[in-house]
Amino acid sequence: MLTKRIIPCLDIKNGRTVKGVNFVDLRDAGDPVELAKQYADVGADELVFLDISATLEGRGTTLDMVLRVAEQVNIPFTVGGGISSVEHVDELLHCGADKVSINSSAVKRPELVNELSNKFGSQCVVVAIDAKQVDGQWKVHLAGGSIPTDIDLFEWAKEVETRGAGEILFTSMNHDGTKNGFANEALAKLSESLNIPIIASGGAGNVQHFIDTFEIGKSDAALAASVFHFGEIPIPELKKELKANNIEVRL
Repeated sequence: MLTKRIIPCLDIKNGRTVKGVNFVDLRDAGDPVELAKQYADVGADELVFLDISATLEGRGTTLDMVLRVAEQVNIPFTVGGGISSVEHVDELLHCGADKVSINSSAVKRPELVNELSNKFGSQCVVVAIDAKQVDGQWKVHLAGGSIPTDIDLFEWAKEVETRGAGEILFTSMNHDGTKNGFANEALAKLSESLNIPIIASGGAGNVQHFIDTFEIGKSDAALAASVFHFGEIPIPELKKELKANNIEVRL
């Protein structure tokens, strides 16, 4: 059985970690470099670092921040935000990132997934999908969830898999920050239709939600932010509970 992964997410804006509800009402959650080191020390399996305003501001991810975070951690580290070229990814990897996460840029130019996969390998390419359930249909949203599209979540996920994505990071905008649990029905559907790992994001509020997304949602990894940043769920305790529920994790 493959080990399930626990992944804290550092959403960065103006050099600080922030967290909101349904992608708005952001509040400060601390220094990203300090948080990254703390998470690596307490047993997080990976980190995701998202420069959430990069796309809206029309710029790339801050390289200096990536370099500083990479110096502090010894676990896989994914970086996203405003990434739109092979050259930019090359810079991020040289600064210490292990993987990159692309979102809006992949929708605008799907060939980017092929280009990155061909150049760096699929294991390096995470396609993040922010989707919202509207009238029973899951629709992809761009630019930090601010721009709706008519693109179907499941069709888009299948397309990026065929183009060479190594993982899907699916965030349910309906669930984000609500602490009411992950979108397990959609996650299970994604898991059944794809052959690459699915990272669940949006809705973690308690330990049972993590158990549910692994058991019901068939997720390969679970990503969360505020419950970790504000000390509501310590990662060592979470992993012990998962292990007690026969979910394979790295202790």
